[in-house]
Amino acid sequence: MFYAIVGEDRLDSLVQRLAARPAHVERLKALQEEGRLLLAGPFPAIDSPDPGPAGFSGSLIVAEFASLEAARIWADADPYVAAGVYATVTVKPFKKVLPA
Repeated sequence: MFYAIVGEDRLDSLVQRLAARPAHVERLKALQEEGRLLLAGPFPAIDSPDPGPAGFSGSLIVAEFASLEAARIWADADPYVAAGVYATVTVKPFKKVLPA
């Protein structure tokens, strides 16, 4: 089943986000290589694809896991969590409807 993982950034966490990004992206690439990643990306803090110093307000990952518990364990091990980028992380079951 798919699960949505929503991380909400702490204020002023751009420096930590940029430092942890390579390790974060590597984990996402591993999910992609396993055919389990539906989509992933950040939420720009302003209405721009390149928010510059405004940074990001969080991230969304939708991926396939064996269970809600497995998705939470994966999310808890994210480098952004370890680096203190996220203030909160929410994991919810996700049902993909479209596109088919």
